Amino acid sequence: MADTPEDIPHLFAKAWNARDAHALASLFVEDADFVNVVGLWWHNRDDIARAHHYGLTTFFQSSEISPRRIKVRQVSDDIAIIHTRWRLQGQLGKEGEQLNTRFAIMVFVAERQRSGWAVLAAQNTDIVPGAETNTISDGTMRAADYRK
Repeated sequence: MADTPEDIPHLFAKAWNARDAHALASLFVEDADFVNVVGLWWHNRDDIARAHHYGLTTFFQSSEISPRRIKVRQVSDDIAIIHTRWRLQGQLGKEGEQLNTRFAIMVFVAERQRSGWAVLAAQNTDIVPGAETNTISDGTMRAADYRK
């Protein structure tokens, strides 16, 4: 649990960087939803912990995330929407090579609980420079920009 909505991205990053999937998942309510950058959707805290443990012990094992910009919209005294722009460095490729830095935006919906703020739902979206949408052709998805 977080003391304030603004703490959530920092606590998420701290748990990620420590490879602590349990601490990361503890930010979420029991029946939370989490959608990752490719649309995988986990429906509870245990699944969120399990999925992050897998990633943090394999292709994200030497990665680090850092929140770059945080914007909190207080919907009511007990509900907040938190947008966070991330930088992710150190992801490993399939051959173990270090991949380029990625940027993403994560949205958390949080609720004040008795012991602090907890995440009800989160969605992570990669930022694709120079693109405005995705296209699918012959079963392959590509980022596209129709403005050019």
